[in-house]
Amino acid sequence: MSGLEKALFQLKFTAKSLNRQAAKAGKEETAEKAKIKKAMQQGNNDIAKLYAQNAIRKQNERLNLLRLASRIDAVASRVQTAVTMRQVSGSMANVVKGMDAAMKTMNLERISVVMDKFEQQFEDLDVAVGYYENATSSATAVGTPQEDVDRLMGKIADEAGLEMEQDMPEATKHKVGPTEQEENGLNERLRALRG
Repeated sequence: MSGLEKALFQLKFTAKSLNRQAAKAGKEETAEKAKIKKAMQQGNNDIAKLYAQNAIRKQNERLNLLRLASRIDAVASRVQTAVTMRQVSGSMANVVKGMDAAMKTMNLERISVVMDKFEQQFEDLDVAVGYYENATSSATAVGTPQEDVDRLMGKIADEAGLEMEQDMPEATKHKVGPTEQEENGLNERLRALRG
């Protein structure tokens, strides 16, 4: 195995490892979301905020790991192209020698076999180059803004049918139904209409 092929193996192994770590971070994110719901059901919104921050951090970690894996995959495809090019160059030299021999004898069957080999080498090269051209990405690091935490907690509260307390103004906008004061006003109007 050449140095280039060893590098290719290591790159592919690293990308696979990063994808596994990203999957693990995704599971941890889901677990943190479950903790948010439980804490909110128990009325512990401060603890729920901590779990929401953890969930968002795990989500960002998962995305960054996936981006890095994608970048490494792109580099691996470049290395694969280089390995393929080297193999194609060696094969091309053999094809050219075979072509010279076939042309000297003017054996049409042999010329056809050599041309088939030649075309196959270029098809393999096109596949490798196409894969390289399609692999692109960039990584960015993201923090855990408060509005993301509030939005996540509001979403989980909605799913669980819970009401958010007043210490979370962003998330309380999602509250459904009239307040007690509004309900009393509606009841008075209804009585006035009936009477």
